[in-house]
Amino acid sequence: MRNRKGLILKTADEMLSWKSRALLFLKARSTGTTICGVIFNEGVVLGADTRATGGSIVCDLNCEKIHYIADNIYCCGAGTAADTEFTTRMVESKMQLLKLRTGREGRVISALRMLKQYLFRYQGYISAALVLGGVDVTGPALYTVYPHGSTDKLPYVTMGSGSLAAMSVFEDNYKVGMNEEEAKKMVRDAIRAGIVNDLGSGSNVDITVIK
Repeated sequence: MRNRKGLILKTADEMLSWKSRALLFLKARSTGTTICGVIFNEGVVLGADTRATGGSIVCDLNCEKIHYIADNIYCCGAGTAADTEFTTRMVESKMQLLKLRTGREGRVISALRMLKQYLFRYQGYISAALVLGGVDVTGPALYTVYPHGSTDKLPYVTMGSGSLAAMSVFEDNYKVGMNEEEAKKMVRDAIRAGIVNDLGSGSNVDITVIK
């Protein structure tokens, strides 16, 4: 019998062996991260844990997962550390060029479009799941960007392997028109919930306030 790659599989055992090897490549990987964000009455609060893992090994206790895009825009990254770092640095440089060309602060939607088009081009092979937040002339904005390039715009978001625990904190405590202190406390509690309930998340809690 000939498979899609043109290999001739003579026995049932060979077919089962080939299928099992193929399934290894299709196995989903855990991001080992908890990142989140919430909109409050004057801006956006982003949060992330600081543990970096390689499989079951903790590689770094103090990994920075909140990346600078512009003075008014920041981005949290989950997935492969190198992919999130390179992707956010690339968009940071493009936003700087846009500011020099137009003479104005970049808008959050501009950074979002750059990220989603770049990730869609690689069809998910760049392992970067992002939470993008910022404040511009239209007000505070918060987005999620998935590795395949799809996006969501929501008042509060979570991503990473600890996202379900973090989302439970948001759904229980979120209210419209929160002040800065309430938003910071909720983000802190959400990341801590992810740390407690997910072995891939841990160490400290980083928080960034944009307003």
